[in-house]
Parts: sequence; C-alpha cells; structure tokens
Amino acid sequence: MPLGLGLTFVAVALLLGLNVGGVRERLFGAPTPQIDSIAVLPLKNLSGDPEQEYFVEGMHEALTAELSKISALKVISRTSAMQYKDVKKAMPQIARELGVNGLIEGSVAREGDQVRITVQLIHGPSDRHLWAQSFDRQLRGILALHSEVARAIAREIKIAVTPAEEARVARTRPVNPEAYRLYILGRYHWNKRTPEGFKKAAEHFQQAIDLDPTYASPYTGLADNYVVQPSFGTLSPGDAYPRAKAAAQRALEIDASLAEPYATLGDVLMEYEWDWEGAERAFRRALELNPNYATAHQWYAEYLAYVGRHEEAIAEIKRAQELDPLSLIINTQVGWTHYLARQYDEAEEATRKPLEMDPSFPQAHLILGQIYLATGRLEEAAAPFHRALELGPTSPVFRASLAEGYARTGKREEARRILEQLEKESKERYVPAGAIALIYAELDEKDHAFHWLEKSLQQRDSFATEMKVEPRFDVLRSDPRFQDLLRRMNFPE
Repeated sequence: MPLGLGLTFVAVALLLGLNVGGVRERLFGAPTPQIDSIAVLPLKNLSGDPEQEYFVEGMHEALTAELSKISALKVISRTSAMQYKDVKKAMPQIARELGVNGLIEGSVAREGDQVRITVQLIHGPSDRHLWAQSFDRQLRGILALHSEVARAIAREIKIAVTPAEEARVARTRPVNPEAYRLYILGRYHWNKRTPEGFKKAAEHFQQAIDLDPTYASPYTGLADNYVVQPSFGTLSPGDAYPRAKAAAQRALEIDASLAEPYATLGDVLMEYEWDWEGAERAFRRALELNPNYATAHQWYAEYLAYVGRHEEAIAEIKRAQELDPLSLIINTQVGWTHYLARQYDEAEEATRKPLEMDPSFPQAHLILGQIYLATGRLEEAAAPFHRALELGPTSPVFRASLAEGYARTGKREEARRILEQLEKESKERYVPAGAIALIYAELDEKDHAFHWLEKSLQQRDSFATEMKVEPRFDVLRSDPRFQDLLRRMNFPE
C-alpha cells in the first residue's frame, strides 16, 4: 500500500474509532444509542503536576453541576462518580453499578492560564465510544468552558433541553483566574469534611470573595461550609446557620439561577428558623433549578420527614439515592427516613447497605443501634453503639446514644457516667442539648429531660427539629410540656 494511502487509512480509522464529531453516523448511518442518564467519571490530570489535582477535581465537579441543570437527563452526583478515581473497572460494570447508560471520561491539561479539557462520550452497557472532542480556554473564560462542554454533550446525546435550562447553562461571565483557583481549592478542602478542611475551605472562599466580590460561587461555597458544620460538631447552630444564610443570600443576589444556595437557605430555614413554609419553597426552587442535585433531594427528604409526610420523604430520599448511589450518608439516611416513619424492617434492611459498602461508617452503626432499641432488641443495640463510638470517639451524639442504651437496659451507673461527662463538656464546647435530654428521658427523670429540651430549643439543635417524629421522644410525648414545645416549634399541621 502506498505510504499516503496508508496514512489516510490510519487517519480514517482513528476518526471512526473515536467518532470525532459524529463522523461514524454521518458515513454509515449507525444509530446512536439512547442516552438519558449519565455519569462524569473522574477526569485525568495531564498537567504532570500532582499539585494541580485540586484543579482537575474542580473541573469534574463543575462539569457535573452544569449537566445536572438539564431535567430530562439523570446525572449521577460527584460523590458517587469520584469512587471510580484510579479504579480499573470495565465500563459496562461501572454503568451497571451507577445505574446509567452514558459515561463521560476525559482529561484536563493546564499550562499557565491555558486550559484544555478533552471528553469522550461512551455508551456504558456496550462500551461503545460515541464521540470525542477537545475544548480550549484561558482561565478567565473557564466558566464559559464548563458551559460549552455541557452543551456539546447535551447536543450529542440529543437530550431535550428546555429554553430556561439552555439559558441557565449558557449563562457565564468572565472570572478572575485567581479567584476561581481559590474557589475550587476551597471546594477541594470542604469535600474532606474534616475540621482542618472546613477551616482551610473558609479561608480560600473568603480570599476568592476578596478578589472578586461579584463572583457568586465562593459565597455558595462559604454557605455550604457553614451549614454542614453543626452536624460535625465543629460549630454550634448559632455560630453556623446565620453565617450560612447571609452567604447564601449574597450568592442569590449575584446569581438567582444557582440551585445550591437555595438548598442551603432551605436547610437554614428548616433547621434553625423553623420557617417550614419558607424552607419548602427554597427546596422546591433548588430542585427546579437543578433536578439532579442529590443534596437538595436529601435535605428536602429531611424536611418531609420532620413534618410527618413520611411517604413523600421516602420517595425523595430514594431519588437522592438514585442520583448518588454510592454516598454513604444518603444510603444511611434511607434507613433513617424509614426509621422516622416507624417502618423498622425497611429501616434495618436499608441501613445494612452502607455498612456493606463501608463497615467503618459510624453513622450507619448509630442508626442500626437506634432501630434495635425501637424494636426492643436491647442487648443487640450495644454492639453498634459501641462500634459507632470506636469510630467517632469525640462525638457527643455517639456517646449519648450509648448512654441511652445503657439506661434502657438497666445499666444506670454507666449511663450516668456518660451523662456527667457530657454535661461538664457542654460548658466548654457545643454539645446538642437534645442528646442529654434523651438520656434523662430514658432514666425516667422527666423534669431534667424537659430542662435540657428547653436548652435544645434555645440552641436550635437538630434534636429540636426531629421532635415531632423521632420515636425516642415517645416517653415524653403525652406530657403537656412536650406538646407545648411542639407548638413553639411551629410545625405545620
């Protein structure tokens, strides 16, 4: 074969193999498989600099977020997709595990202010490569790059995009390159969910804001950074939620098309302000703007559970699970949502799933112990409570749950020892007062229990928001003082 013809043959073969620009369909008319669900797999770092890993993860998160705005497309959350970083698995297996028929894989190369992202669209079940393309931008245009890639993928899979969604995906603005770098570095540290990670995230978000006060994303990051910390015990509700609300509101003043600050605002209105109608409006708006935002589905499920709309809550948390199937906390919350609905068999079955995924996840052990207490399996409850505490020895909630188990099984001295420790500790750091109240309730010391429940309402801790439906409060439910607390919580009828 002449050299020229050989080179042409190789070039055509490469074009067909990668299907650049859909050339295969144009030449042979091969139909593109239907794709209505997708996961963006972790992007490869081609910069040769391990220090740029945070930048590549930021690109991955941004591309996932852009695609998530399209309601006709099911998009798997970043949390689940990141489980496949540096994992060697066949594409059909990954697609099956994530419940999608489309996969995006690709790479990012950054040199100075120039960024190139290369993406490939793969039909997961058949491992058929459908399309590939590279995109280049300077850092100042990085937001436009995210949008361009997302729209190109949507066009290639021929998914229906509404005019409103098209406008949201297309809406971009130039961004200060250093502010963008600081923002994604903040997200990188926030995703670690550690005290040091929260501290560094706050610093980077604030530095990004100082550089570009009209850039909405760092305010969103700051809001998210504050709103999750009461659950980790690193900030009290009074320290965290007002700051989260202020940052979320500022983000929405800059860009009202962002879903994340609406979800954060909804969480603040629910957990801290007990503005139930306002919270539901905020969650619904978040899901209207980004129907694939798993965290918004998760928090809205909490809302529905708190107000007693249990079937809706279960449907909502299962939707979150579909979008983030490998998230330990969402899988645990499926069990917890059934538990609050008093569907204990379903709760136990669901709670065992995250423990199969990761036996070292303490929250799942905690919920399992609570299920055992609720079903009268008192001796069995000790093991998961002890295991949760081994895995999270500094958590006051884990220690309080163990004390409840001791009290329920007649080990009153052991319960009191933990109780005294928690009361002493509460004078020096944030300890949810509701956790202490429940120990007193199990010891049948109701006056002390109500004293600490009053503190729970003053703190606005999570036990207050759970009060209407949490089975552990049943021992106090008939007391007029408890009914008065519920009235003050303004729960909807």
